[in-house]
Parts: sequence; structure tokens; C-alpha cells
Amino acid sequence: MNTFLAILLIAALIAVVVAMVRGIIAFLRTTEADLNSTTDGPSPNQIKQQQAMRNRVLFQGVAVLIIALLLAMAR
Repeated sequence: MNTFLAILLIAALIAVVVAMVRGIIAFLRTTEADLNSTTDGPSPNQIKQQQAMRNRVLFQGVAVLIIALLLAMAR
């Protein structure tokens, strides 16, 4: 069981890194036109940024839960 949780933890940590990199790439693609836009609502690029960061937070939460399970099982 511990091995399974360790593999899940590694997968969750990889997912965190992938989501963070995707968010940073979307952030770096922000143009001056996106920043100076007077249209209502977020641009498609801003939506990608927010989705990537939400995914990062979700995967971090999963990783923390797995760590808590591993620590509880170790006692």
C-alpha cells in the first residue's frame, strides 16, 4: 500500500510541475494588447493562466493528502 501511495505521490508532484510550467508559459505569452484590452471579461490567455494555476493548486492538495496518508500509516 505504501508503494502505491508513493507512486501516486510522485505522479501528483509531476502533475504540479507540469501545471506550473503551463501557467508560466501562458503568463509569458501575455501581450501588451492583453494588458491594455478594454473588452469585458478575461482574454483567452488569461483563462488559460487561471486554469493552469487552479490545476496546480488541486494537484498540490492531492499531494498533501497523500503525504498525510503516508505519515498516518507510518505511525
